[in-house]
Amino acid sequence: MVEKVYNMTNSNDRTVEMLITDENVHYLHMIFNKEEGLPEHFSNSTVYMTVLKGTLSIGLDEQEVHEYKQGSVLKIPFKTKMNVGNKHDEILELIVVKAPAPVK
Repeated sequence: MVEKVYNMTNSNDRTVEMLITDENVHYLHMIFNKEEGLPEHFSNSTVYMTVLKGTLSIGLDEQEVHEYKQGSVLKIPFKTKMNVGNKHDEILELIVVKAPAPVK
């Protein structure tokens, strides 16, 4: 078998899973219920964020919180302060790609 297969969790519970972490890319799958999200942090690579379900509420650097609906794809620069969360009743599901892969 040439390909390697990764499976995402199918759930309605809070989920943050690192599906692929190699020297090329970090590929994450996240699910957040209302009032859930990530701790405020700085991006450690260029981040590409795709909203699969729900509405993403995100504050970047010192901007006001912006909201992005299903189908939105964001490109967030390296070293950007991020405050990611779900402020809505509907489940938020995201794919996050960090490219190039962060180095420690």
